[in-house]
Amino acid sequence: MDKTTLRNKVRDALAIMKEDSYRGQSLAVINKVLQEPYIIEANIIGMTISNKPEIDTILLIEELWKCGKKVAVPKCHPKTREMSFYAIESFAQLETVYMHLREPIPEKCEFVDASEMDVILVPGVVFDPYGYRIGYGGGYYDRYVLNYKKGKLMSLLFDEQIIDRVPTEEHDCPVDIIVTPTKRIDCRVQRGANENG
Repeated sequence: MDKTTLRNKVRDALAIMKEDSYRGQSLAVINKVLQEPYIIEANIIGMTISNKPEIDTILLIEELWKCGKKVAVPKCHPKTREMSFYAIESFAQLETVYMHLREPIPEKCEFVDASEMDVILVPGVVFDPYGYRIGYGGGYYDRYVLNYKKGKLMSLLFDEQIIDRVPTEEHDCPVDIIVTPTKRIDCRVQRGANENG
């Protein structure tokens, strides 16, 4: 199955999720993430402002602020297909841009370099246990994480978003950890097992 078909299939499955199920499962993931050692040890965490049916990062950000963490969110530059991250201390520092995305207002925020972030939460639609993903088609994160060497790449998702194998290309950069309502997958271990198996 090609990437577009897989992306549409998973999006259709998520679209029929009931509101109470969405809320409950998002909360389950958030609670697990807050106990994740890489998050506990992190000072600065990068992530997007979610849009349903993604795991609710608004609630997660509020909890991270309470824990004294700095949260950086991306500003996309459509002409170059690149991103810049900015630390936000309030949702009032966000503006709504194209496709109902909420992004930081650079003039009201502090720029954060990739080398400063301890963990980046990478969004996507379809994942496999090895950490490979199918994103939303813009390629922003693929480009951004290519040179990210400092910390860990993590993804938060619903179980419906995991398939056995995602079609990969040479430049694809897999995430390290996947957290769902029912499991935590160390993708590095899975990739090692796959290479040895």
